[in-house]
Amino acid sequence: MSIAYVLVNCDLGFEETIIDDLNHMEFVKEVHGTFGAYDIITKVEHAQAEKVREAITYNIRRLPHVRSTLTLMGIPGQS
Repeated sequence: MSIAYVLVNCDLGFEETIIDDLNHMEFVKEVHGTFGAYDIITKVEHAQAEKVREAITYNIRRLPHVRSTLTLMGIPGQS
């Protein structure tokens, strides 16, 4: 199972909209608003690492009002 944690910065006032959009994505398993340098953290999970990368690149990063992301890919066998 491939897992990635994606930290999201978004435009001011669009946190709830983006959280709602993320909650409706197929490979997104968890979404939380955060305090600090990033606005949202989300957990993306799929059996294939390529599907995780595609979900981040083509779905999450292209959402309107997403300014930037930081992706932390899990290391297989170190959970």
